[in-house]
Amino acid sequence: MISPELLRRYPFFGGLSHDQLVELAKVGSEEAVDAGHYFFHERDELDHLYLILEGAVAVVIEIPAENTHQSVADQYNRQLHTTDVVISAIGPGEVFGISALIPPPVASAGAKATTPCRVVAFNSSELLQTFAQDCAFGYVMTQKIAQVFRERLHDMRIESLAQVAR
Repeated sequence: MISPELLRRYPFFGGLSHDQLVELAKVGSEEAVDAGHYFFHERDELDHLYLILEGAVAVVIEIPAENTHQSVADQYNRQLHTTDVVISAIGPGEVFGISALIPPPVASAGAKATTPCRVVAFNSSELLQTFAQDCAFGYVMTQKIAQVFRERLHDMRIESLAQVAR
């Protein structure tokens, strides 16, 4: 468990009651990782929502590597040689792994620490149980997650335009 007061510092959790912050804190634990650590890859099953306390994380999608022979068998078996494209660079106070709260909990992008990071990892199955018991809390969090999705889609659109321009 982490301190609910820690969560209160971040705008993402603004508007939540003390009791709701306590519920979030109960299912959160702090983790520290080195630069280069992958929290998850695209298409992984997710079991945590993350809040960045310190450091920077790149939200990445994989694209086929240029100038590399890719056989049909490699494509079929999803063993392509790929390159990560950063679609969003995020820092302290921002959340990622938001697909963990949306069934099915499969990552639509990867997340990689670009600097040493300290994060809070929230157990998503426990969060979803809490939301099922307190639907108003679940609704507020769904609205917050939807706003993050909207921002990431915007970031991805901008990055796509940049890729086309190259």
